[in-house]
Amino acid sequence: MLSINNYTKKYGDKTAVDDLSLHIQKGEIYGFIGHNGAGKTTTLKACAGILDFTEGEILIDGMNIRKEPIACKKIMAYIPDNPDMYTFMTGQKYLNFIADVYEIPADLRKERIEKYAGMFEILGDLGGQIAGFSHGMRQKLAIISALIHEPKLMLMDEPFVGLDPKAAYILKELMRELCKRGGAIFFSTHVLEVAEKLCDKVAIIKQGKLITSGTMEEVKGNSSLEDVFLDLAEVR
Repeated sequence: MLSINNYTKKYGDKTAVDDLSLHIQKGEIYGFIGHNGAGKTTTLKACAGILDFTEGEILIDGMNIRKEPIACKKIMAYIPDNPDMYTFMTGQKYLNFIADVYEIPADLRKERIEKYAGMFEILGDLGGQIAGFSHGMRQKLAIISALIHEPKLMLMDEPFVGLDPKAAYILKELMRELCKRGGAIFFSTHVLEVAEKLCDKVAIIKQGKLITSGTMEEVKGNSSLEDVFLDLAEVR
């Protein structure tokens, strides 16, 4: 579903990500772990078609993100770590705007908005301006907007930040559901306990270089993911 091949991103003389190759298959939840500044957000933005890159190739369901950006974006969703929204809009208008972008029929969008907003318990708040939403409510709105067109690939940067425990649980269930339908998820997180329980595979990156990747069992062995990360990243 997502193939990152020899991806390199440079800013002048600085190499942010160096020759990264990862492959996320259909049905997989793939965690991306690393300290701040390791290159996680840079990589996710490149996969989403937001950030150009220096070398390499990124394919989404066999399509090149550089050569077929619109076709790629039609089947993916990206949730940044700090979602920017049109705060002058109400939550309802924002979701309808996103639904218009993806050409979702009126009856279908209504059904999906009610379903997801009901699950995250913000259905009654959608009439209010986003400017008045808390960080947690904005995060929920961003998640709903990402799910509304039923993407095949979800890219998420620290998706659990700002979510209460119930909302985090619901998001995890929705992630599993998407993968059961044949989709795939690639996300970064600092919550290693969540990654260990949720992910099928994981990759650890340090200073732009891939340290290790594989199934959760292959990467952590008999240790915890936290112990492995701290040792490999030489944090302790």
